[in-house]
Amino acid sequence: MITHFQYKPLFKQANLPGWRISFYFRGTQYDGIYHKNGQIEWGSIQPPKEEELAIHTQIHELMLFHVYE
Repeated sequence: MITHFQYKPLFKQANLPGWRISFYFRGTQYDGIYHKNGQIEWGSIQPPKEEELAIHTQIHELMLFHVYE
């Protein structure tokens, strides 16, 4: 489960083309860029392959709720 989810626009005056995201998952902090097409560009730490789909789905749902409401 994702906790402490945060996002902010890449540019001050626009919501597009993407957002910086950060969150914790199972005690590890992750960050990256969420692009407008739903693609995630991971930062310094990439989630384990077996968890990546679940994390991607949760982030997409959070972004739909917060940004695209």
